[in-house]
Amino acid sequence: MANGWAPFIGLIVLAVFCAVVWFAAPKGENQTVWRSTLVLSAVAMYIMWAITLLAQLHPLISPIRAHLRPEHETPR
Repeated sequence: MANGWAPFIGLIVLAVFCAVVWFAAPKGENQTVWRSTLVLSAVAMYIMWAITLLAQLHPLISPIRAHLRPEHETPR
């Protein structure tokens, strides 16, 4: 189960990955393309992961179970 530190740990992993990509990109005329593609892809994946994780940790609407299947409702 995820805790409150997961987004920060993910951000640190992302920063390390981006630093490695920045210095390890193959030299040549396409070095800028390599760097921008890998860094932007990693950032986009982190943002999508963080949105999904935070939406599960702190939902905007509480789940309501009442009256989902009235035929199986317990008598009061």
